[in-house]
Amino acid sequence: MDVHLGRSLTVFEISSLLTEARERTLLLTAALSDEDLRLQHDPLMSPIVWDLGHIGHFEDIWLRENLRSADTGSEGLRGIYNPFENPRAARGSLALPSLTDSRRYLGDVRRAVLEELDRVDLSGGTRLLEGGFVYRMVLQHEYQHNETILQTLQLKRGEKWFPPRQLTSPRVAPDAPPAGEMVRFPGGPVILGTDDRSAAYDNERPAHRVDMPPFWIDVHPVTNGEYAAFVRDGGYTHPDHWSNEGWAWREAAGLIGPKYWSESDGEVHERFMDQTLELDMDRPVSHVCYWEAQAYARWAGRRLPTEYEWETAASWDPDSDTPRVYPWGDDPPTPTRSNLDALLFETTAVGSYPSGQSALGCWDMLGNVWEWTSSDFRSWPGYETFPYPEYSEVFFGDEYKVLRGGAWATRFGAIRNTYRNWDYPIRRQIFNGFRCARDDK
Repeated sequence: MDVHLGRSLTVFEISSLLTEARERTLLLTAALSDEDLRLQHDPLMSPIVWDLGHIGHFEDIWLRENLRSADTGSEGLRGIYNPFENPRAARGSLALPSLTDSRRYLGDVRRAVLEELDRVDLSGGTRLLEGGFVYRMVLQHEYQHNETILQTLQLKRGEKWFPPRQLTSPRVAPDAPPAGEMVRFPGGPVILGTDDRSAAYDNERPAHRVDMPPFWIDVHPVTNGEYAAFVRDGGYTHPDHWSNEGWAWREAAGLIGPKYWSESDGEVHERFMDQTLELDMDRPVSHVCYWEAQAYARWAGRRLPTEYEWETAASWDPDSDTPRVYPWGDDPPTPTRSNLDALLFETTAVGSYPSGQSALGCWDMLGNVWEWTSSDFRSWPGYETFPYPEYSEVFFGDEYKVLRGGAWATRFGAIRNTYRNWDYPIRRQIFNGFRCARDDK
């Protein structure tokens, strides 16, 4: 269902969106055994059954408890599903419910939410209900856990998990610019962020004007072929291109290439869930940490873009002198505009989505891979925490780097030009890549 941002949702739309979100969650986990769901496949990720219960608990707290009281003070999660009291590495030791009990809990919460939905005054005047915000927040929370579950399934031990693929990869457009080409932003005032209160998180707000200096940015994300040249040139054996902190991490972690690359008989392969394929040089490099991205950029004589530059390249339309909601305009994402929504379960070759270009001429700004920026995760000028500090405020600082743009595993309803993701610079299990920038010369 296409539901434009900025307007209120009807009861029918809310019910339909909640139903579709749950169907996707259950589809992703349908083929997994109780053992697979309860196992902690990697210390970086929760047992999937924890994610299922957490999804239901978050929905119960916000669409029943907090909505009744109009509470916006804290996230309010309790017990085993409180993520701050129970960090990921410890969740495998919790007294987790069975798959049957988890699905029953999800169903019980959903039935209660839909029963109460008929009695909710959607124009009730509270900030939680403004534009249907609290419902979109709960939907995005489930969408985000869909992507987290897919990260876990990529790390899965034991039997392979077979994705329910629904599409085949599109062909590369014949007039697509070549990998490595850059476009120039000439400089000038732009508007970053948003004032939307129907779906945007607090860290995306408010909209603010910035005088951007000129810069160049890659048309496409860096490809496997480009990154392989860095590896062949000794990129992982010479410290020259690495920061001191990055090189120390490379040595400590023993990094020799992207996380899911492997070499056999002189050929490099890459794994996507159940498939291990010969490395496709035209796809964006994926599963590289911030330090690897930074080292490549230095080797290439470039740098990582700031998130200001990234958002400018994705959203700014000089013809209308306004930002776009998505790179191509304000219409919602579709499978013809971007590789999103886990319909392919793998990346696609750059240059495959000509209708998804930004006004500046950048491709794949949404979808395929999350893109590292050089920016620390900090608040925008005029930031106000809403509806709880545990989503954004507690993470502000210099520990986390900002990622932009979503990946193939990101659901349509959980991404837009202003959406800001963040993670530790050492993380590689997320579906992340990057594009480069350089100063105007």
